[in-house]
Amino acid sequence: MLLKVIFLLTITLNLFSTTLSSSYYVNSNNIKLLEIVPHAKYDVTIYKIDRNKYTKKVKSKELVKLLKEHGLTDIQTSSRYVKFTKKSPIDTSKIKTAVINLYKEKYPNIDIKSVSIMPRGYIKTLPKEYKVNAHKKAHLSNSGTLNIKTPKKRKLFFDYIVDAKINVFLSRTKIKKGEKVSTMNTTKKNIDFDKLKALPITAEQVNTSQIRRHVNKGYILTSRDIEMLDIVNKGSYVNVSFQNKNINISFSAKALQNAKLNDIITVQKNSGERIHVKITGKNRAEIR
Repeated sequence: MLLKVIFLLTITLNLFSTTLSSSYYVNSNNIKLLEIVPHAKYDVTIYKIDRNKYTKKVKSKELVKLLKEHGLTDIQTSSRYVKFTKKSPIDTSKIKTAVINLYKEKYPNIDIKSVSIMPRGYIKTLPKEYKVNAHKKAHLSNSGTLNIKTPKKRKLFFDYIVDAKINVFLSRTKIKKGEKVSTMNTTKKNIDFDKLKALPITAEQVNTSQIRRHVNKGYILTSRDIEMLDIVNKGSYVNVSFQNKNINISFSAKALQNAKLNDIITVQKNSGERIHVKITGKNRAEIR
């Protein structure tokens, strides 16, 4: 019974524990308690941003001590300072649309729940015309930093977070190098989009690709893990053709290596002669 009470008490405490963020966006120069700890029983101004300023930086230890004075004891922190920034009175819909388009281009079936855009500092207005610039690998993470360039070539920086779900293919079992990717060794799953090393493989790449290196069970397959399927296997025979204006020759030769479409490989004729050919299809080739 005692263990049950302790267990329930632990769960209750965890439900109301708060880990301080290193950055908060507030609605005015008055920093309110509920903007930091939403489950607080009442609201009160705990700090004020100085007039004509838009940010305030405080020590985490100082903030934790202040929150304890308001009865909030289970407060955690992972940074030395906490920065408060007054929200900018700007319309970020154009930036949000650019972010949505960026992710939809890379993930056609992405299900975007929301997009948050937060300026790095206080911005009173945005220029009428501007271009949104993001890192070339921005699509591999659900959060990051982008910038817009003003007519005066000044850059304004924004942090963004995308809450979305995407479809991926996971390995059902350990898959060996060179093994064909198929519905037998993969499973499709809809996951919360977080961070990837490369674009996940698509349904079109299942059954048309092979694994480039060994992968373990439960691994999210990406474009870095696959390559085109071999259509010629080492030791198999390929039909080699040669066409000229007045000549049309065809013969069978043994492939001395694996090959994909358009690969140049060495084959051995029945006479023992070795020649180079270009792979043009499944077990088909032509003399270079």
